[in-house]
Amino acid sequence: MAAPLRLKATGASPGVASGPAYIAEPLAAAASLPSSVSGHTELADAIKTAIRELQDLATGTDPESRDIIEFQIEVLQDPTLAEMADARIDAGENVAFAWVGTLDGYIRELECSEEDQLRARAVDILDIKNRVLSVLTGTPVDDFPAGSIYVGKDMEPSRFLAHDWSAGGGIALYAGSAVGHVALLARSRSVPMVIGAGRFATEGGQHIGVDGDSGLVILQTAKEKATPAQFGHPVTSTVSTADNGDLRTADSSQVLLSINVNAPDDVDAIPAATTAGIGLMRSEFAVMSLSDAANEEKQFAIYRRLLAWADGRPVTIRMLDIGGDKPLSGLTEMSSLRGIRLLLARPEIARVQARALLRAAVFGNLRIMLPMVTFPSDVEDIRQIYREESSELARRGVLNRIPPIGMMVEVPAAALMLDAFQSADFFSFGTNDLAQYLVASPREDADFALYQAQAGPALLRLLTQAVKLAGGKPLSICGDMAGDPSRTADLLAAGIRHFSVAPARLPAIRSAIVGLNADGTKAAGE
Repeated sequence: MAAPLRLKATGASPGVASGPAYIAEPLAAAASLPSSVSGHTELADAIKTAIRELQDLATGTDPESRDIIEFQIEVLQDPTLAEMADARIDAGENVAFAWVGTLDGYIRELECSEEDQLRARAVDILDIKNRVLSVLTGTPVDDFPAGSIYVGKDMEPSRFLAHDWSAGGGIALYAGSAVGHVALLARSRSVPMVIGAGRFATEGGQHIGVDGDSGLVILQTAKEKATPAQFGHPVTSTVSTADNGDLRTADSSQVLLSINVNAPDDVDAIPAATTAGIGLMRSEFAVMSLSDAANEEKQFAIYRRLLAWADGRPVTIRMLDIGGDKPLSGLTEMSSLRGIRLLLARPEIARVQARALLRAAVFGNLRIMLPMVTFPSDVEDIRQIYREESSELARRGVLNRIPPIGMMVEVPAAALMLDAFQSADFFSFGTNDLAQYLVASPREDADFALYQAQAGPALLRLLTQAVKLAGGKPLSICGDMAGDPSRTADLLAAGIRHFSVAPARLPAIRSAIVGLNADGTKAAGE
């Protein structure tokens, strides 16, 4: 059999995937347009329907996804768009063509922008256009089969959010953007994605592969699953290894490998025996609103479920990292505060979560991690809340236990004085936020990736110094850098011996670790 054709693209979300190709076709305005559709009322009704659909889609999503959907709702609620379309209708255009013409003009303006971030927003407007158009024409945008590789010029954010990615799959775009909303969502959900592949020929249903690590599309000639060798990765890289995440470097140093999760069902398809436990559970992804934050029983059930899955392995729950650019639905005040500062400013939120965690700790190897810590007093103030809530639970006869309490290291000030945090039991480096504060640029900035790459040596120097300041306390790394095999050698050299990564990154990081010495140098023969 001839070797599969490899097309060079650009990786937008790491990981590899293969499956039948789903060829996305653009939604046409004229193909099935009912002749009866005309007038201002129909457009207003269609916009209202589109908004309701988006609101339904936002229900139960994480804060990041909700922000994207709310952006689209705000655009639809802007009266300017409807007024421009109404003017076209008054001039004699059919309502659907009036809507398409109005939005296409907006899309072209964005596509011609000199700023990457604005160009990336063109697909959001396309998403809005297609949603209203589907209502007007009665031709809903269908989902694509689970486990497929989505192939198209670009992908609408709402289409990504409506799809079930639990069966795998990936995304291969002819164009696309690494700073667009779909790329952001793909990275957060570990969906392999490449962009800039250019238009290529493949049949719907033909098995193809996506390599987000190397930026490749693999066009196969037979309808079979891609093999690791076809992606140019070691064959062992995709094998689930029941090693309890307890690895050895080539020179026999111990390194632990845990997983990051956002919700309880993230672990359903992952054998616990392939991990050292959960190194980061982002509790804010499971607590979607202020009412959820006030629901002690709901939180308790989530933590117990994760502890049951871990079967004695450590489960590290990060307290709610909300506020700032991570708003909690229903919490409108104190928007400038985030993480530990918001929890201390709104102790009633912290106390509910503390009680749920204290009760759950009886049922397994639970650890608590504090978000966005800056000063040693942050840790001690939260510890006092746990002491008070534990005493009150005990007074009521409720079993509870104060587990180890550690902290995220994601503020440069904290990293530079880690030795001052005597009351923290352990540390975990959050390189995503640490990097954005080092380069003074928000992660959603179009140039953030460039700034981060240029500041790589500074970040590694900071990590190396912080490891020494930790004084031998347990420490790990849980940011995106931990899941990048090209950085594994540098992180080992910095002294890090515990990696917590997205589940899809387990094979690649496992392979990287065992092929290196503890000082980050390649093993003999590699």
